[in-house]
Amino acid sequence: MISQFLEEGKHIFRTISIFKNLSDKHLSILAEGCRILNKKKGEVIFYQSDYSSDLYIVFDGCLKASLFNEEGEEFVITCFKKGDFFGELSLLDGETRSATIIVDEDAVLGVLSRSRFLELINREPGIAVDLLRAMAQRLRKTDAIIGSLAFLDVSERLLKVLQEIAKLEGAEKREGFYVIKRYTQKELASRIGASREAISKAMKILLFKKLVLEEGKNFLVSSKEKFF
Repeated sequence: MISQFLEEGKHIFRTISIFKNLSDKHLSILAEGCRILNKKKGEVIFYQSDYSSDLYIVFDGCLKASLFNEEGEEFVITCFKKGDFFGELSLLDGETRSATIIVDEDAVLGVLSRSRFLELINREPGIAVDLLRAMAQRLRKTDAIIGSLAFLDVSERLLKVLQEIAKLEGAEKREGFYVIKRYTQKELASRIGASREAISKAMKILLFKKLVLEEGKNFLVSSKEKFF
């Protein structure tokens, strides 16, 4: 399994925004310099405030970035799938981790040390520009999350996060609806920073408005961008 992902490493790195302009030679160096980790669902890669500075590349599976309050309640910031990377903030500034990363589906990760990454930037300064671009996109996404928390009610936020999940998963589209797996109220509450009771009420509204439908083990989520 490990040799398979090392063999595919060069191709996978080519699909990642910050590495797409590297030469074949540097892609090979990058792939060879990665440690490969196999992680099971529920495992923690690192905790918020941990001191570590490696960059992680997702070769397979899914992980979530979460924040926890003192009562242990979880707020999921975002998810990472094949071709995504995470850990870039601590990689650049050497400070503590800004979120806890948890494996949501069994995953295979490539781990690139800070020293190897800085060595590559010295050889290929363009990587830094692409990394800044990727970080800017993430900051815009964070701004959108903050805007949702500030200005949208729970029903609107719930519909928006279900649509984002569908797009992230590349969900099948059927007659104006995305088809995604059913999520529990606890899972949805952690995605939008609301209580399970609020999620239950919001889901009833979405079902009544036929913006979400239930179909066996799936949700059908309206693909329309506007809430009405």
